[in-house]
Amino acid sequence: MAKARRQKNEEQKPESLGCVLLHQKLCLSIDMLNKTIFGYTELKVLLRESEQIPLHADNLTIESITVDGEEMKFEYSPQFQDSDDDRRFSSVECSNSAADVASSLYISSLAKEELPNLIVYCKNSEKLVNGKLENGENGGEIDLKNSEEQTEKKVTSSSEEQAGEENNGHSEEKIQNEKLVRIDYSIEKAETGIHFTNNILHTNNQIKRSHCWFPCMYSLAQCCTFDLEITVSSEFLAVSNGTLLYQVLTKDDPPKKTFVYELNTPITAQHISLVVAPLEVQPDDENNLISHFCLSPYLSKLQNTISFFHTVYSCYEEYLGVKFPFGCYKQIFLPSEILISSASFGASICVFSSDLLYDERVLDQIINTRIKLAYAFAKQWFGEFVTAEEPTDEWLLDGLAGFLTDNYIKRFLGNNEARYRRYKANCAVCKLDVSGATALSSIALDLYGTQSIGLYGKIRSWKAVAVLQMLEKQMGPDSFRKILQMIVGRELGSSRSRKISTKEFRHLVNKVGNLERPFLKEFFPRWVESHGCPLMTMGVSYNKRRNLVELAVSRDSTSSKDNNINNNNNNINNNEGGETGWPGMMTVRVHELDMVYDHPMLPLSGDSWQVVEVQCHSKLSAKRAPKPKKATRPDGSDDNAAADVISSQQDTPRAGMDSPLLWIRVDPEMEYLAEIHFHQPILMWINQLEKDKDVVAQSQAIQVLEKLPQLSFSVVNALTNFINDSKAFWRVRIEAAYTLAITATEETDLAGLLNLVKFYKSRRFDPDIGLPRPNDFRDVAEYFVLEAIPHAVALGRASDKKSPREAIEFILQLLKYNDNNGNPYSDVHWLAAMVQAIGELEFSQQSIVFLTSLLKRIDRLLQLDSFMPNYNGVLTISCIRALAQIALKMSTPFSVGHIYELIKPFRSNRNPFKVRIEASRVLLDLEFHYKGLDQTFYLFFVFLNEEPSLRGESKLAMHIMHLCEASNESKLDNQISRDTLINLIDLLTSRKSYNNMFLRHHLFCILQITARRSPTLYGIPKPIPPTPVQEKTQVLLEAPTQVLLEASLDVDPQPLEVSGPPPQQSPIEISADTPKLPEENKTPQQEPSREHSKTNSVSQCSERKSKSNVVKIRVRQSSSKLDETPKTRDTSAARVNENEAGPCSSVSVDAPAKTPKENIDNNNNNENNIDNNNNEGNSFHEITTNSVASANKEEIRQDNNNNNEVSNSFKSPVTFAEEVSNKQEHQSSKEKRKKEKKDKKRKQREDPEYLERKRLKKEKKKEKERAKKESKAVGPASTSEPAKPAQSVSEPVEPVKPAQNVVVPPPVQPQSQSVVVPKIRIKIKGLGLGK
Repeated sequence: MAKARRQKNEEQKPESLGCVLLHQKLCLSIDMLNKTIFGYTELKVLLRESEQIPLHADNLTIESITVDGEEMKFEYSPQFQDSDDDRRFSSVECSNSAADVASSLYISSLAKEELPNLIVYCKNSEKLVNGKLENGENGGEIDLKNSEEQTEKKVTSSSEEQAGEENNGHSEEKIQNEKLVRIDYSIEKAETGIHFTNNILHTNNQIKRSHCWFPCMYSLAQCCTFDLEITVSSEFLAVSNGTLLYQVLTKDDPPKKTFVYELNTPITAQHISLVVAPLEVQPDDENNLISHFCLSPYLSKLQNTISFFHTVYSCYEEYLGVKFPFGCYKQIFLPSEILISSASFGASICVFSSDLLYDERVLDQIINTRIKLAYAFAKQWFGEFVTAEEPTDEWLLDGLAGFLTDNYIKRFLGNNEARYRRYKANCAVCKLDVSGATALSSIALDLYGTQSIGLYGKIRSWKAVAVLQMLEKQMGPDSFRKILQMIVGRELGSSRSRKISTKEFRHLVNKVGNLERPFLKEFFPRWVESHGCPLMTMGVSYNKRRNLVELAVSRDSTSSKDNNINNNNNNINNNEGGETGWPGMMTVRVHELDMVYDHPMLPLSGDSWQVVEVQCHSKLSAKRAPKPKKATRPDGSDDNAAADVISSQQDTPRAGMDSPLLWIRVDPEMEYLAEIHFHQPILMWINQLEKDKDVVAQSQAIQVLEKLPQLSFSVVNALTNFINDSKAFWRVRIEAAYTLAITATEETDLAGLLNLVKFYKSRRFDPDIGLPRPNDFRDVAEYFVLEAIPHAVALGRASDKKSPREAIEFILQLLKYNDNNGNPYSDVHWLAAMVQAIGELEFSQQSIVFLTSLLKRIDRLLQLDSFMPNYNGVLTISCIRALAQIALKMSTPFSVGHIYELIKPFRSNRNPFKVRIEASRVLLDLEFHYKGLDQTFYLFFVFLNEEPSLRGESKLAMHIMHLCEASNESKLDNQISRDTLINLIDLLTSRKSYNNMFLRHHLFCILQITARRSPTLYGIPKPIPPTPVQEKTQVLLEAPTQVLLEASLDVDPQPLEVSGPPPQQSPIEISADTPKLPEENKTPQQEPSREHSKTNSVSQCSERKSKSNVVKIRVRQSSSKLDETPKTRDTSAARVNENEAGPCSSVSVDAPAKTPKENIDNNNNNENNIDNNNNEGNSFHEITTNSVASANKEEIRQDNNNNNEVSNSFKSPVTFAEEVSNKQEHQSSKEKRKKEKKDKKRKQREDPEYLERKRLKKEKKKEKERAKKESKAVGPASTSEPAKPAQSVSEPVEPVKPAQNVVVPPPVQPQSQSVVVPKIRIKIKGLGLGK
């Protein structure tokens, strides 16, 4: 039984916030003539810990801010600031460096916009005395009960933020910390977030742009109710979120109207929308809660377009089982050129482009418009009403909205339409889901909201729907519907915040859907938190003796093997151990002679190669193949039809007449999102196309037949018969028509192309006169098929890769004799398809004579559309594109400059928006093909400056992005100059890009594509400032030095080794009376990379004992074979440490410790590692001259990681025993046992003799060459007299890492001649501070 879901996190989340927004009121007075806005906003905030209120506000002029009526201080810094610093472009040298700079600038801008830039300071909260709130200003007291009642009346639905505050204490705290913040502001120049265009004002919040027209809080947790009061001129309508309570007509001259809206459902600030324009209202005929708005010229189209919408409203309410949560719903249609995107969603309001509207004579726009409006309404449920708990949960809302839309399509547009669209979407997801950018929910996927822009946004939405449909298939439609009803219905009746998370949804799937936990444990990490889809390649073979089908399966993934799984899901293996881990079992559907059998026996996970056996149920009867009769007909044909079939299929694979199989399908119900490559004989594919009624099966068969190297007559006939079948789905028939035209070859005498022409003429031509009949589009499905035929015919090619003469004559004939008289529908899309076919033609020397006639037809259509504009400029757009395609193909006979001058006038602002943008695209294409990518960028900059609309800027940038991709695919050497790259980066950081979030993102993608990178923020390298090793080492060494110098001497000494790089030769003096720390005087010859060797750790400590503190210096001397003559070595020093073996000696020196004052005074100069240890004797061990004469250098071993392994291995047993006994006095018995056990194990597995021999061997190798050079210039050292300080000798020293030995010169007396520098090892013990 599943565990109950814990509500602890949801209840405690608001408690952790610094402040909670309870309610917000927005009052605006809009001057449409001067394009200015004056107003104020009131925020009711509950303070919890902080006395600061963080807000987002930009592009606003803040007049004043008051808190509870008292003016307060605030800090306000605009998010966008112009930067004239050209140093950011200094590193731009090529496309890669430009992409790095763009990534850094773009990420920093997005990260900066996440932070609040308006900080309001509040006073301390008032005191609560005897259940009453003191009001110091008024001198009175306020009863808590009355305050609570007033608060509950004003903020009824904000109580979900205070779910656990029913008791008295919580209520008192709520009243105690509740603040009313009022911000008076104005907008003098609306540039982003809110826009003035002619006499229309509209908002488009894009990605977090609401704060550009009113101060607000940006957080998924800050949901509150809203009151809106909008004052405008009397001739305008103001439409906003919520329910319109009333309108007030002011007494101003001229009079103004105030529209008062109330939104009782808590939402975030980014879902607030506003439109002010002279709108026409069209109430819905079927539902009075639905209102539609548009400008006067579009009213007739609006009435025809929205006639179906009540079916969407009732469909969703019926499926979810609850009423629409926002009460009323408003749809507004505005001109496309003033919008930033084709649709803008807000709570209870949606703003669309007027291009979606159509009249009763247009057929091509109907399906597209209905699906877009249905999806926008589904977003009201999942996206506006039910919101995501975290940004990583937004995929769930997109998927649920798409799932709800698919249900509407299936119910009102047909099951074929829904399945075909879902199949094509799944194919696109499998093709492009190859990187982490398409993962649905991942902690590492922090894209600042840009994941919903562009192609990756579409892929993630399609994948989200596919994942939810997989869950529906697993648990059943009824269970999944119940889950959605619980999500929506629970939110309506509860007081908690209406949020959904991936974790909560997974719990509901387990609880309601009855799916097992092991399945869900693999399902969500694989499909939701990861990327990639299963890639299944299968082949079939029939075993006649055993009567079964052998299915060979190869498993793989669509993503690269090194990036199959997100870093957060390392526990899931993709190709490790020969297994691929996607949960689920696919169904193999076998169509046999007598029946269809489903076999759910193909697992998605398993070995990379596997053979699956499927038992057949039908059996072939033992029939002898019929023989042809002796008597034949006069034409030579046989009377036996079966013999004809066998003789015509002798070349087909062995799967037809000698097996009971008709065809086989894998995953026929699309239960899983997988890319399947299935191989079966051609005859079985033909059977699947002709006999299977599923549109997905038919489309799969057509795709396989299209990829055949050569089509036989049997395949051509099957495709032709399918096109002629009027009962088949029209979209699949169009797909078959394109396959038939593309695969037409000379080997089949262009049979496919001629069959297409024959089919068209049989439906549209008069057989008596041989000319097209007048248009009749009453059969909508037939209209779509016939409309695609001319374009498909134009794609046919002869053996010379040119269009056949028959195809050119056919298209010219259709254009010449087109007649739309008596047709109730418009032929604008019909003509546009024919013109588009002209652009696809390839003219040969024989067919070039037809080009003049075709160009005349195009010119005639352009003039007709200019005098009598058709629907959305569709015909003009097709003509412009066709002219550009002809210019690119026929550059020799026709001047490109003439085409350029012909198209350029269409960029005028007098033309429709779509026509203007298409003309700009065409000119950019011509510039790209003839002058290269670099010159295209300069033309793009010109067009961008001339484009007045924000949406036009985004479309131009997107087209440049496609040209960059085409340049990469063509592998042309399109080098981009440094000036162009700098201009792109400058444009990326400009005010224009800040105002248009989509333009900025497209510019970033362009710079990434030019560097041949993925156009996404996912996975881009973030620049990390390099940290030098010297600075890091110096910081690590200086920190313990300061601590140890300031520490008290009453600490427990801990053994410590501090390592550092070797300094140059500097004298060391050790007096017999007073110990002195060695000084390091760095010579000028020292390399700059070793500056960190100047300061090494100095550890000083003492024990709380009566004995004086001493410094224990252990000197280890190794022999050196620098001189050719043998030298005697004093063995008395070697007896000090009997555990050490090899040619080395150890001398211990005990000295009284220095006072803290002396240590601090010598801190800058004395930074060698010295241990203060308390030995029983305070006498010094004298360092003899014989022990240092044969040494070359002195080294100090230092290590700053508190590791005792090396130090313990060189300590004498007496010293080690004393150290352990001292530690036992200050440590607990438990720590003492652990330490002894650890030291004992360490001694057992480390042999000090071996370590010492290995170290000496390495040192000798390094010093061998250096010693030979020194022996020539340096005489033999005298062993009879004491060592004197040597002169500073510049030697090449190899760089030493901070963890290596430190070489320090020995204390010698000054001599007139150079001497061999002895080597002394100083071991420091007991430096650590006590625990």
